[in-house]
Amino acid sequence: MNVKGLNRYASLVIAFLLVVGMATSAFAQDARQEAAPAVEHDDSETTVAVVPGGPHPYFAPMEGAIADSQAAFGFGDSTFKSPTEWTLDAQNELISTLQAQGYNAFAIFPGDANGTNSTVEELMDENIPTVLVGGCTSEPSQAQFCIATDVANSAYLATKSLIESMGGEGTIVHLTGFLVDPNTQLRMAAVEQAVAETDGAVTLMQHLADIDSQEEADNKINALLAASASEIDGIVSTAYVPSTVAATALRNLGDKRIKMVGIDDDPIVLDAIREGYLVGTMAQNPYGQAYIAGWALDQLRHSCQMNADSPFLIDSGTFLIDETTVDTYADNLKEITDGIQTSFAENYMDCE
Repeated sequence: MNVKGLNRYASLVIAFLLVVGMATSAFAQDARQEAAPAVEHDDSETTVAVVPGGPHPYFAPMEGAIADSQAAFGFGDSTFKSPTEWTLDAQNELISTLQAQGYNAFAIFPGDANGTNSTVEELMDENIPTVLVGGCTSEPSQAQFCIATDVANSAYLATKSLIESMGGEGTIVHLTGFLVDPNTQLRMAAVEQAVAETDGAVTLMQHLADIDSQEEADNKINALLAASASEIDGIVSTAYVPSTVAATALRNLGDKRIKMVGIDDDPIVLDAIREGYLVGTMAQNPYGQAYIAGWALDQLRHSCQMNADSPFLIDSGTFLIDETTVDTYADNLKEITDGIQTSFAENYMDCE
């Protein structure tokens, strides 16, 4: 079988896997509906804790978001607390401490795609409603819902935009995050799908993973460019820190031949777009995730239940920030957040 035939075969395999994945997702959705218990309503004040999986700049907007949500919707105390390290044990210990302090509703970024489900189950056994923000656990899950970027769609759109900017051909590298992050495998598969759709015109040189920390990203990205820059036509980054490091590296090289699409809105990335070193970056909405989660948790404790047919993943919105929108994208995110929140009960809840 020649190369073109192999790529056509790969495309058929990916299409088959996507169909299987859709069926599996539908099955998992039914299982989740059976597994996720209803929340017994309580007249006491709602106190919300937002707990990420570990220290990371992606989560920084959530601290202000939960405070803003509390002020806007009038529920009780709120807090944002991060474990000092990326381990499930550290996250679980922090959650237990916050629970002992009286917090009765949680918004959690999964420290582990499977292990966090046990934590959620323990909280729900105590009638403490729990939602997932920024990333989802595997299904079935007792979490009431997951509000996050549809990371597979975001990575797919980013790769398609990169390929278009390259004229539809060339060699690309994918920079991505921690393999323990439940989003990483979804992003890798989406990049591979977009590449397979080019029928061999684009080659994926490699996935460079586990580099969503400054030291790892600095060392591995700069080493890659030092060794192989002439062989690389495009870079797609689906993690925060690699986006900033790669943007800085391209600016330092003065290289606008290599096209790049990143993720998130770090000022380094935005400036690189303005200066023409990046094609764009995929917007995410951590602020909206925590803001909406705070409101929804208060509703779940007092007057609402999730509809039986509501989706597990509620997309918090994504789009490409490019040179035409780099100075106005924040308005788009606010509109998306307000739109999701104001229609949330109608779309996803049954309220008294």
